[in-house]
Amino acid sequence: MTDPSHHTPLEDAQGIAFSVTMAAFGMHVLTHMGFVTGQTTGIAVLLAHVSGLPFPAVYFAVTLPFLGLAWRRMGARFALKTLVTTAALSLMVAFLPAWVDLGRIEPGFAAVLFGLLFGIAALAAIRHGGSFGGLSILWIELQDRTGFRAGTAQLLSDAVIFGLAALIVPFETLAYSFLGAAVFSLFLAINHRRDRYVAV
Repeated sequence: MTDPSHHTPLEDAQGIAFSVTMAAFGMHVLTHMGFVTGQTTGIAVLLAHVSGLPFPAVYFAVTLPFLGLAWRRMGARFALKTLVTTAALSLMVAFLPAWVDLGRIEPGFAAVLFGLLFGIAALAAIRHGGSFGGLSILWIELQDRTGFRAGTAQLLSDAVIFGLAALIVPFETLAYSFLGAAVFSLFLAINHRRDRYVAV
């Protein structure tokens, strides 16, 4: 058997493929319902809405600036996996509407579904040494340089994103969006624990 504290390349490939599939379906639900969310995905949703550009292309473009920082902070392996993950996710999000035609979904259930799908996707990516790119890397850098807590910076940035979304999204949609973001954050808070899972 392999060392239980490390993943094999095949295990990493399977884990990242799973994370990309779950995240793509979650994003499909998100865009289908017109929801917004926080972090990098939320920025991409707003920019796509304002510019009229395709969401997958905007999402990939938004994640690119963080790759250099990821390389410096987390190493080449993490940055490369993040590049592969975000590129694959952007492609799958672009193709998924042709593969899965969504109809009516109860908004509350759609919000919870998005939160769970994106939560399990992010967790799988993290556990296999990658990520979907994001502001969290920037906030960790800020914390190291200034002492300002990364968690606080993340909350403030999400508040700004939702504040901007309030200018263009109906209140009811915004409320359901907040529910989805809360489910996602709670899922990661409960399940992303290194004392329970240490494989990399």
